[in-house]
Amino acid sequence: MGSTTGRTRTSRIPRAVLALLAVAGAVLPATAARADDGERPLFRIRDERISESSGLAVSPTHKDIVYTHNDSGHGPQIYAIGPDGRTRATFTIGNAEARDWEGIAASTDPATGRGVLWIADIGDNMDGAWPDVSVYKVVEPRTMEDATLRAVRYRFRYADGPRNAEGVMVDPRTGRLYIVSKEFSGGVYAAPAKLRTDKVNVLRRVGPAPLMATDAAYAPDGSSFVIRTYFSASVYRSPGKLIAHVTMPPLNQAESIAYTRDGTALLTGSEGKDSPVYRVSLPAAARPAPSPSPARTSARPRAVRASSGAAAGDGLPAVPMPVLWVTVALGAIGIIAFIAYRTGR
Repeated sequence: MGSTTGRTRTSRIPRAVLALLAVAGAVLPATAARADDGERPLFRIRDERISESSGLAVSPTHKDIVYTHNDSGHGPQIYAIGPDGRTRATFTIGNAEARDWEGIAASTDPATGRGVLWIADIGDNMDGAWPDVSVYKVVEPRTMEDATLRAVRYRFRYADGPRNAEGVMVDPRTGRLYIVSKEFSGGVYAAPAKLRTDKVNVLRRVGPAPLMATDAAYAPDGSSFVIRTYFSASVYRSPGKLIAHVTMPPLNQAESIAYTRDGTALLTGSEGKDSPVYRVSLPAAARPAPSPSPARTSARPRAVRASSGAAAGDGLPAVPMPVLWVTVALGAIGIIAFIAYRTGR
């Protein structure tokens, strides 16, 4: 009974934290990019089977196809969604377990040119309930027809102990896999350069992650990556090297993010039936660098100073990001302490 009670109290905390983050998102100043006033979703996910869309990945080989999947409590299926929000094909991963799927990433096999999908069964709401987590690697189907696919399963554990995570991304330049943990003091974890199927692979922390990260994705050219939280997104040149913050449109429960194929914008989605997927343009500093013209190949790129405040000229003050995180964290600690006191009475 004691263990059950402890788990019950713990399970209440994320709801309080989520509420706090929603409030924080409403009052934080605008950042480098803002959704246009009156912006509408790019599309809505029409398939009634998709009630908890928890990840997005843009197909590297099929034009206008976006993959998604459900959260825990559903079967091992991924859905190929067209630009109208309707399902083009459903793929069942025949040899996979859908324990707590939290993210999906896409890459391209340099040897074959085929698309590769990485499905991350990395959720752990009990922060240590599972001895290891898994990522399934699937070769992208050539046709958009319902099919059962087989995956290669890679098992992982964290070098610094179990943790909950929701973000998965793959560097297109190196093929290295990264997991982003969902915590107050989250981290970016790198997988080994060569993954093994005959042993558990060790994930090692290589940098910090924003508070309560819900997804992550690499830019198509590998020049940057983005980490999503419940109320915003942060773009990095490398772990810990911030480029810009991006304001996200309001969503009921922001769970997913991906780059468009040209890398100039982000797609972001939410859980829930008929959930919207938005397209959000990236600020110039966070877009892929254009190829230099022959006449200007000697020009040196100008350094961009990352700021959590508004872009210059929008009339809003810049606020140091550490101040924002500390403020949110202190508020969260206060709420958690209050809940612990009330539930312990």
